[in-house]
Amino acid sequence: MAKVLVLYASLTGSTEIMAETISDSIKANNHDVDFKSFDLDPIDAKEMVNYDGILLGSYSWDDDIPFEVEDFYQDMDDLDLTGKLVGTFGSCDSYYDIYGPALDTLASKSEERNATVYSEKLKIELEPDDQEIEHCEKFAEGFLQQLTT
Repeated sequence: MAKVLVLYASLTGSTEIMAETISDSIKANNHDVDFKSFDLDPIDAKEMVNYDGILLGSYSWDDDIPFEVEDFYQDMDDLDLTGKLVGTFGSCDSYYDIYGPALDTLASKSEERNATVYSEKLKIELEPDDQEIEHCEKFAEGFLQQLTT
């Protein structure tokens, strides 16, 4: 059984819906999940080393990571995530010039810290519909497959 952290920032609730779906899918596959929000659950980036897999969710607007993720992101500089699988997901808005930059930024930082980054960055336009909820479940299953093989 793998131990997975699902940590997210959500402004409108869309990324939270995704995080809940992903977390539920991981639990349904009999893995241990810690479900946390950047806003509500104090977490130190150093805690990432306690997990086999880490799923970082964030909304993405303009050009970078949201303010509530900034400190955590900077604290990642001190980590060695060798042997950890990190995935990113979130709600994005195609109105902006760059689509989902926060997810790309978090994935790049994880890679710099020697994590293995899950190949799919799950980007959903605004609020997920039923089909996209199913995609979130498949995303979680694919992540678990890579994590446990």
